[in-house]
Amino acid sequence: MFHKQDPVSGEVFIPLPGGCCYNMSIAIARLGVCAAFLGRISSNFFGDIQVERLRKNNVQTNFILRRDENPILAFIKTEDGKQPLYAFYEEGTVDRLLSSDELKACLQNARASEISCVVFGSVSMSMEPIASTIENFITDVWHPAEKVIAFDPNIRPFMIKDRNAYMKRFTQWASLCTIAKISSEDFEFIFPGVSALDALQKMIDLGTRLAIVTLGPGGASALLRKDDKTVIKADVEGFPIEKIADTVGAGDTFLGAFLSWLELHGKMSLNAIANMSEEDLHQALTFANKAAAIVCTRTGAEPPWMPEIG
Repeated sequence: MFHKQDPVSGEVFIPLPGGCCYNMSIAIARLGVCAAFLGRISSNFFGDIQVERLRKNNVQTNFILRRDENPILAFIKTEDGKQPLYAFYEEGTVDRLLSSDELKACLQNARASEISCVVFGSVSMSMEPIASTIENFITDVWHPAEKVIAFDPNIRPFMIKDRNAYMKRFTQWASLCTIAKISSEDFEFIFPGVSALDALQKMIDLGTRLAIVTLGPGGASALLRKDDKTVIKADVEGFPIEKIADTVGAGDTFLGAFLSWLELHGKMSLNAIANMSEEDLHQALTFANKAAAIVCTRTGAEPPWMPEIG
């Protein structure tokens, strides 16, 4: 539910389908790369809206399970010059109840050879049983298959009841993922008081191959660990925006666009990522940063299409 000022009613909330990996799948598909969304979606009319939006944006929906529970409701309030405020209603909702058996059912018709990357993260990793379901899949199925794993924690501190327990699990996720995209706000929670560059190095030390930090108008930075243990760095400046509508979905679009660049340039494999040059990394960050900047000129998570990026 997206906040808006209405001249007649005052403050109102507009229903807009969204969510971290949901938005990301749309961002990827709009850039001409095959994308699918995996998860539980409600069988009520809210769920119908979610699924229809995916289909209209060419996101594959054959990995979706429709179930009777209500969806998570996330209320987002925006104010000029401030970070969005969030309120989540998620007890007993359809999203969080994904089990390991259901995940296997989602994937039973999938051809592993056709899937180059799996993305996980956001509030799903602070709710059970879905957090354990995803963790077990990443640990026991996807990581041993030597496929690309992308992680966006997209942390909402009020959703995390036990920070120490979360950080213990976060350390494991970081050690398994190929790519981690983390905002500067996320790092304030994960590594409080640590500079962005030092935080990226901590991610590399934990085992992440390619660690990226998004800095809003300050652009983005990345560290990549090569096979010989050397680390290369790339930085890009932020794209100037005349007027920001809101920043909702900017991080989702950034990672979606970054992954799309890898796929479109033949870099979506463990070996190819490990052998990226500084110029490759700079180009990918620039592409992703431009896509995220375009989203900030629009209300809600509306990723750009390829012709808009140029």
